[in-house]
Amino acid sequence: MTAVSARAASVFSALDEAPMTWRHYAYWLAASGGAFLDGFSVSALGVALPLLKRDFPIGPLFVGLIGTALVLGAVLGSALGGIGADRFGRKRIFIADMAIIVLACCIGALAPNARFILLSQFLLGVGVGIDFPTSGAYVSELMPRKARSRMTVATISLQSVGMAAAALAGLAILKLRPSTEDWRLLFGAAGAIALLFLAARLWAPESVRWLAAQGRIGEATALLKTLSIEFGEKRANLGDEAIAAPAPDATPHTQDVGYLTLFAAANRARTMLVSVPWMLMDVATYGVGLFTPVILGAMHLGDAKAGAIAADFADAEGSAAVDAFLVIGFAASLWAVPRFGRITMQVAGFSGMALGMLLLLFAAMTDNGAKAHLAFVIGGFMLFNFAMNAGPNATTFTLAPTLFPTAIRASASGFAAACAKIGAAFGTFVVPQLQDAWGLVGVVAVMVAVSVAGLLATAGLARAVNEEGALEE
Repeated sequence: MTAVSARAASVFSALDEAPMTWRHYAYWLAASGGAFLDGFSVSALGVALPLLKRDFPIGPLFVGLIGTALVLGAVLGSALGGIGADRFGRKRIFIADMAIIVLACCIGALAPNARFILLSQFLLGVGVGIDFPTSGAYVSELMPRKARSRMTVATISLQSVGMAAAALAGLAILKLRPSTEDWRLLFGAAGAIALLFLAARLWAPESVRWLAAQGRIGEATALLKTLSIEFGEKRANLGDEAIAAPAPDATPHTQDVGYLTLFAAANRARTMLVSVPWMLMDVATYGVGLFTPVILGAMHLGDAKAGAIAADFADAEGSAAVDAFLVIGFAASLWAVPRFGRITMQVAGFSGMALGMLLLLFAAMTDNGAKAHLAFVIGGFMLFNFAMNAGPNATTFTLAPTLFPTAIRASASGFAAACAKIGAAFGTFVVPQLQDAWGLVGVVAVMVAVSVAGLLATAGLARAVNEEGALEE
């Protein structure tokens, strides 16, 4: 082991054994803004779509393109963001992605026609896509081992908080200022939130692990002290070479960074484990989540005869009710994932998602219609949302940042997130087409199938998982 790698290992040990401080929580919140805004933007778009269709002459195909633009942008952003974060650092990249999100929200709020909505959703997707691998790597690298699983789960769980916040914001706006242009306020609210997170990220430090892996030990040790991890308190673990006044940093390591490394023999199974189930989950997550108000409207939960805004309010109200179980699922995941493990909760979550959609399928296939079985409809949505967040929506995000070493951690997370967004693109584009061609039954049957496939893929690749809370280096 070289002197630089020995000192880097000492820094890693200090990070793993550190007590949690208020700075850990503050930096975690700054890093988790992209997940919150991802959920907020998806739910806000779901509320806004019925209003957009009344403001602009757009049909089912263009509605599908709007939803697909968001996730196709995320595919591009995830693919570029992971490699960028490994090459240039976590902080530079997550500042850039939040700036892109602010710009996208401004374009959406001021859009003069539907084409600008399409552009804004694509840019928003790029920003969110860049953020996913960057924030996942940053949080996993910053947190002590004992809190790592809980805090990485908390990061992706903010996506659900964002979805619930957007649903509530939509209800408030539609109630206080009923107008077909209320979608502008929703996009503007997302932009204002993004500005706050951008300011917080300017204050956050670089990842200590990334600096150490680059051979920049002096900067890494200075940040450790800022996080209240004093070297003098860790002499038994760090050794004299780590606590001595650092000489100028050695030449940064030249480690392979890129997607080909992910498919080397040592990484191949892990790469499949972090990407395939996430892709399948996002087919269901975005297919159901983005169009929950639309699906509820198709079941006539809102009375269209009462007027366009009143009908949209009723659908948004139903969406907010079922989205509340996203937050409940998120709360459950904070306890269940560290306790039972990522694979166990991922399998259980996919099982619950499939069962929830089966309940909805039963309601949709009955002769007297879904409205006559409202308990099955709402119960199916609630079970789906709860199981998704208690299981795979939390675990798929947390796997890649812990199964790969620092040099390729963000790249692995970026590849996995890009695969997930390809699944999301399928879900958002195909759902309105399926609804138009096959009706509600076709949509729900596809969601059952992909949930079962996610369960089987997870169980088949489970051998590649590492110890809970550990980071590969």
